Amino acid sequence: MNREELKRLFLTFPTLDIPEKKQIIVDYNNNPYWPGYGSVEVLSDGPDGYNSFKSHQENPFLFVSEREEYLSGEYELIIK
Repeated sequence: MNREELKRLFLTFPTLDIPEKKQIIVDYNNNPYWPGYGSVEVLSDGPDGYNSFKSHQENPFLFVSEREEYLSGEYELIIK
């Protein structure tokens, strides 16, 4: 198989049976030079496609609490 055939085969896979996964991941940095900072990652994967967003914030919990995804109640909150 060449690359073009593999690409066509991959794009024809059915996506209806993919389970929907929505997560907000908060990871605090324990860096002594950046106290109170952490990263926030918003992931969404399912039949409609994959979406990912990651940001470094001073107050990650405050940032998450103001996000539309968190307020919707559809996303699972994971704290590392």
